[in-house]
Amino acid sequence: FQAFSAPLMFVMSLALLIFALVKAGGFGPMLSEPSRFHSKRDFLRFFFPSLTAIVGYWATLALNIPDFTRYSKSQHSQVVGQALGLPVAMTLYSFIGVAVTSASAVIFGQPIWNPIDLMARFHQPFIALIAMIGLLIATLNVNVAANVVSPSNDISNLYPRLISFRTGGLITGVLGLAMMPWKLMASFHNYIFEWLVGYSALLGPVAAIMISDYFLIRGTDLDRESLYRRGGIYEYRNGINPRAMIALATGVFSALVGRFVPAAHWLFDYAWFTGFFVSGFVYVGLMRNAARRNALIP
Repeated sequence: FQAFSAPLMFVMSLALLIFALVKAGGFGPMLSEPSRFHSKRDFLRFFFPSLTAIVGYWATLALNIPDFTRYSKSQHSQVVGQALGLPVAMTLYSFIGVAVTSASAVIFGQPIWNPIDLMARFHQPFIALIAMIGLLIATLNVNVAANVVSPSNDISNLYPRLISFRTGGLITGVLGLAMMPWKLMASFHNYIFEWLVGYSALLGPVAAIMISDYFLIRGTDLDRESLYRRGGIYEYRNGINPRAMIALATGVFSALVGRFVPAAHWLFDYAWFTGFFVSGFVYVGLMRNAARRNALIP
């Protein structure tokens, strides 16, 4: 499905860009819309939370990318694939999104960022049908790869004998519907500044603990057999590292406190970065302190 849907999604996105280009009268009118910000300070207040949201958007895939790279033929292949595929694709589709949204302000008199709202402006039934099919394919293409594989693995590994990967995927779909994502998409503010920024407060600390443990604590040296052995060096207390949980909770709290305390709102605006640096610092401190204490035990 991916081999078919990914190229088709690119073709349809390019067709949408060409449509906007023709209707708006070229790139000039599309990209010359005046700024809505009255000062540089207003722009920066909007820019940095938006940057955090984009980091949060990609932080999910960054954490579970081993679900895909483990099938790579070599380390070189996965490095080249990610270095070329992800940044180039993200830049291209981001440009198409910005350009088409800007063009909608010229064509329809108001910027339309939601693809569904934009397609509702197509009065030709055939074009609207093709556009909706393209949106459906794009949704499946993105969600199957980015949002279903990881939770399906996690859920199936809770009870491997009872829950298969396929069943885990179905459970993921039900949970996704239960979260009522249409409410998140009700406005760009809810989606960007509440949802994406908000959950990055959790993903930043997780990334910090994983990265600092591998590079700073372990020095990139892992005992692979012990990763799967009960009673091994990585089991800690019943499979849970209390110091990692403390670092995780500290980082998440530091980022989310800004959501509820106006004076510290900047902590929430930089939620991923706040959680990342706080959790990383706390985790390294706790682990190295524990190592020093253990070294003193005869």
